[in-house]
Amino acid sequence: MSDASVFSNAARRAAAARTEPPLARYLLIVAVLVLIGILLFAPLIAVFAEALNQGWGEAFTSLGSPDARSAIRLTLIVAAIAVPLNAVFGIAAAWAITKFDFRGKAFLITLIDLPFSVSPVVAGLALVLLAGANSAVGAWLIANDFKIIFAFPGIVLATMFVTFPFVARELIPVMIEQGRAEEEAALTLGASGWRTFFTVTLPNIRWALLYGVLLCNARAMGEFGAVAVVSGKIRGETTTMPIMIEMLYNEYLSVAAFSLAAVLALLAFVTLALKSLLEWRHADLLAATRRH
Repeated sequence: MSDASVFSNAARRAAAARTEPPLARYLLIVAVLVLIGILLFAPLIAVFAEALNQGWGEAFTSLGSPDARSAIRLTLIVAAIAVPLNAVFGIAAAWAITKFDFRGKAFLITLIDLPFSVSPVVAGLALVLLAGANSAVGAWLIANDFKIIFAFPGIVLATMFVTFPFVARELIPVMIEQGRAEEEAALTLGASGWRTFFTVTLPNIRWALLYGVLLCNARAMGEFGAVAVVSGKIRGETTTMPIMIEMLYNEYLSVAAFSLAAVLALLAFVTLALKSLLEWRHADLLAATRRH
């Protein structure tokens, strides 16, 4: 037998070993679909069914209440503030980590990942200990008529803490892959630092940045644990949509609770649709960031 035949037979056996039997593929696909149906679609269907249990009119009436409108407005405002701030932080952190060499870089990356491993409730408690009325900082802020805990600033800070890794974690691998050559060339040709950023760096990371912003926005709108600790759950003032949903449910106002939950789910669907559209329209440019 020739060497070519031996090599061909070995290649066929290797290909066969890598190819799953059709039955195994079908069973695996069915198992995945069943799990998705049980864990994702069934709860969402139940939410919308319960929201419309007494008809569309009752659902819209509950959403038109002052408490519901205040919760929706506060959630959107908090996300509109926290997400851009986290985008700025993510760009700065990714720039520092990928463009400069310094001692403690690995520790900085670990700190960026900290909100992924720390419970949001712990983050909220830490803010209370830092800026609450019983702390020196909190007492000074209250004396100067600036309240953080049980007020709007605390909600923004809690949301920023739990969401700030998303943009940075999307940008860091992309900027590492791109390297420093283009920025160094622009600086050599006389471009300023800001011009280099806006004409070279930002166009190269724009899709990864948008991708991270979408993920950050989805997490900001759905945050519950940290916000619940620092908000005080004051109706009409510090209740975001997730907190208002819990309060309505505990009061046995099922239609109102699930109607607001349906709105929150629809906002998540919009974010998911934008994310999917981004991946479809710019699949090649997003190849380095498709880790989710």
